[in-house]
Amino acid sequence: MLGLLGDEWTLLVVQQALLGATRFAEFKVRLPISNSVLTRRLQSLTRDGLLERRVYQTNPTRSEYLVTPRSRSLWPVLLSIWEWERHWVPDHAEQLPGMRHVACGADFAPLLTCHSCGEAADNKDVVAQWGPSGSWSRSMPAVATRRRSEGDQAAGLFPQTMNVLGNRWGFALLVAAFVGVSRFTDFQSQLGAPPGSIADRLSIFTANGVLVASDNRYRLTEKGRALFGVLVTALQWAQRWFQAPEGPAVILTHTGCGKRFDAVLACDQCAEPLTGAQVATV
Repeated sequence: MLGLLGDEWTLLVVQQALLGATRFAEFKVRLPISNSVLTRRLQSLTRDGLLERRVYQTNPTRSEYLVTPRSRSLWPVLLSIWEWERHWVPDHAEQLPGMRHVACGADFAPLLTCHSCGEAADNKDVVAQWGPSGSWSRSMPAVATRRRSEGDQAAGLFPQTMNVLGNRWGFALLVAAFVGVSRFTDFQSQLGAPPGSIADRLSIFTANGVLVASDNRYRLTEKGRALFGVLVTALQWAQRWFQAPEGPAVILTHTGCGKRFDAVLACDQCAEPLTGAQVATV
């Protein structure tokens, strides 16, 4: 998850593919991305099974990139990001569209619920523990990420999410904050990240109001806690498509019913579970 989703351009390319882009030129028009970066992302997304490359013309060879079941199943993550940006980031250059549930016809907000009992849940209702294949060392990014200047950030429908989560160490640091890590030295020792990377991410998180610093500790704000749905749906996606032979890396338990927590997004108006095909913009 950290390797694939903890990259701002990867998330944005997948987002545009789900919105209908298939060809190189279409991605270029929709994203402020260089040819070389787009080429590398399309290659890596194809290699990791999120896109399927299909040649539609020879002499010269031209290809299109089609979504796969693996990338289509990312819709709960992107829907959770959409809702977070819509609620917590008011200063978009263009106002984000609303959401309409086609099944009931209502404008809605996605509600995170427990598959076992159907009740709504947030970070206070879910307990996380390492599973058979889980550990901090095994979960950490294998590839270093460089610092980005403000002008080097990716743009798109979700600029603040990409600023906060579009980095492998940022995604990891947010997960650590949700399980109680709060001191700089603890973030560094638990994650094994370079001090500069930790300092950079903490600075961005506090500047964006996701964390607040006091008494040498960094704690989640209400805005930061609202990212729980993004993290849970991303974790669930990763554990579905990248299973370890020993078992899951993380086990979630819903304290309300005492059963394993599997996240389901539901319509807050009719309470029915959502599907990607039932979500329209307004």
